[in-house]
Amino acid sequence: MTEPKIAIVGLGYVGLPLAAEFGKLRPVIGFDINSDRIAALRNGQDATRELTSEELTSSRHLTLTSNPDDLAQATIYIVTVPTPIDSHKRPDLTPLLRASETVGRVLKKGDIVIYESTVYPGATEEDCVPVLERTSGLSFNTDFFCGYSPERINPGDKDHRLTTITKVTAGSTPETAETVDALYRGIITAGTYKAESIRVAEAAKVIENTQRDLNIALVNELAIIFNRMGIDTEAVLKAAGTKWNFLPFRPGLVGGHCIGVDPYYLTHKAEAMGYHPQVILAGRRINDGMGAYVAGQMVKAMLKRRMLVNGARVLILGLTFKENCPDLRNTRVIDVIKELRDYGVAVDVHDPWANSAEARHEYGLDLIETPEPGTYDGVILAVAHQTYLDAGIATIQAYGSDPHVFCDLKSAFGRDESDMRL
Repeated sequence: MTEPKIAIVGLGYVGLPLAAEFGKLRPVIGFDINSDRIAALRNGQDATRELTSEELTSSRHLTLTSNPDDLAQATIYIVTVPTPIDSHKRPDLTPLLRASETVGRVLKKGDIVIYESTVYPGATEEDCVPVLERTSGLSFNTDFFCGYSPERINPGDKDHRLTTITKVTAGSTPETAETVDALYRGIITAGTYKAESIRVAEAAKVIENTQRDLNIALVNELAIIFNRMGIDTEAVLKAAGTKWNFLPFRPGLVGGHCIGVDPYYLTHKAEAMGYHPQVILAGRRINDGMGAYVAGQMVKAMLKRRMLVNGARVLILGLTFKENCPDLRNTRVIDVIKELRDYGVAVDVHDPWANSAEARHEYGLDLIETPEPGTYDGVILAVAHQTYLDAGIATIQAYGSDPHVFCDLKSAFGRDESDMRL
């Protein structure tokens, strides 16, 4: 019996590894609306750096396309598009609903649509299914069925990959749930966990990152408190970490497409149900304010050295939302940049991992290729790329003038080698 053909809709950090893994075993259509992305992938070039050229080539059953008509060949559709927030921190389901329209136009009786995008509980059946029904003219759970299997991709992580992370699965009927679970069991070596409903699977995903967000918010607040006390936060965390059940979270900027976004999906749904979350939103306020806090601390450090702030030059090393990863989505380094500029500071940004065109398009930033030594009144190590660690503290300090302030935001180097850190 021929296995049903799968279509992966959206070939970003989540969709591409999934398409490549399934493509090793069975026919897969990898679809993305970005034709340039498709052309690059056909040439073995993955801008996300999640897959090597060899890994793409080994997926011999994978066909790449930007033509939505090609999706009609599939019977199982897996949607892996982004679910961002808007400028008011409200869920933006536009990419998800447009992808649902695209799938709906080719949906046939008996087909299954699986969503991996992070959403609030109920979004699959309350927001996406109506679009599928309206576009296709078919009836949910009679003509077509749905599943949900939340993505757990960690961009830049070469140890925890798609196949080695337990996959939560769910379906709109018991039979669909088993089909979806069996589908993923075929590629996930770590195993699967079948949730009792789509809403449970959606909720499980959204609280994973909400929990991390709150834990980081706690240590961020502790860092602010300890800074006022003149206590080194890293030293405190190391001491506390000697207890077996102490969680090893570290302070920092909280960005990216997951931790800094997902809590707003949950709080949006809670508020729609008439409940105003307090703890979750308090954590979000703390984390969203860390960029301004870092900039303020940098300015204070400069003033203590009697340095002129207005007109000063500061170099920021790193723009991506995390180390050793080109992902610029929702990076909170931009908050530090904006706040420093409000003080009249001229800011240069360097990042060997970031795409210059994307930085210009998303944030209006022109990245510099090579920082000029001895010219900066302040240097901030914002992202601990291995490139910077390999360069060493002497190289980084040399970018500063005499005097200058060095902020080691990630505590990548020793306490005595920086003027400030969280």
